[in-house]
Amino acid sequence: MKREAFKMFLKPGFEKEYEKRHAAIWPELKQMLSENGVYDYSIYWDKDTNILFACQKTKGEESSQDMGNNPIVQKWWDYMADIMEVNSDNSPVTIPLPEVFHMD
Repeated sequence: MKREAFKMFLKPGFEKEYEKRHAAIWPELKQMLSENGVYDYSIYWDKDTNILFACQKTKGEESSQDMGNNPIVQKWWDYMADIMEVNSDNSPVTIPLPEVFHMD
C-alpha cells in the first residue's frame, strides 16, 4: 500500500459545481480507479485559496495521477476542464505533496 497526496486548483465560484460533479462520479471511472488499485480517495477544498487537496491509497505503484492514457480519465478531464486550472491536454494542474509525517 502506498499513500499519495497532491493539490489541484479550483476556479473561483465553482465549489458547488465541483461537489455536484463528484457526487455523481461516473461508475465507469470509479470502477476503473478501483480495478487499478486506487482506494480510500478523498478530496478536500480550502475555501480561502481554492486549492483542492487530494489524498489516496494505492495498491501497487500507480496512482490516479498515472492513468492519463485511459480514455475514461481523459473524458473526465475534458468534463472538469471548465472549472479547474488545467494543462493543455485538459489534465488538471497537480502538484505532488511529499509526505513528511504519518501516524496510524
